[in-house]
Amino acid sequence: MKHNHTYRKLAVWQKSMDFVTKIYSKINLFPQEELYSLSSQIKRSAISIPSNIAEGYGRNGTKDYLRFLNISISSLFELQTQIEIAYNLKFLDKDSFEELYDDSREIERMLSSFISKIKQ
Repeated sequence: MKHNHTYRKLAVWQKSMDFVTKIYSKINLFPQEELYSLSSQIKRSAISIPSNIAEGYGRNGTKDYLRFLNISISSLFELQTQIEIAYNLKFLDKDSFEELYDDSREIERMLSSFISKIKQ
């Protein structure tokens, strides 16, 4: 398949992996009663972003790869919504929310650009 390449070299995968770590550090500050609800959903959405980039990379064919990249960006949109809910509920302060949202928008731009490139 891609002999000298790996998904681990993709900038969008690397950025989304760093983002997962940042999400976990912020979410661990949520109230304990949120452990199995919103915080759990946020973590699942965050993990889904790099996971689907990697899984799609391992698939045969562009159509399959694009499907997984689209799942990844859908998870990102879900996460953006969830962190805004967390902010509205005062689980995230303004600075934390803005930092996470800005990072998510950067990943969104990277993923959108990557999807466009793959489609060509």
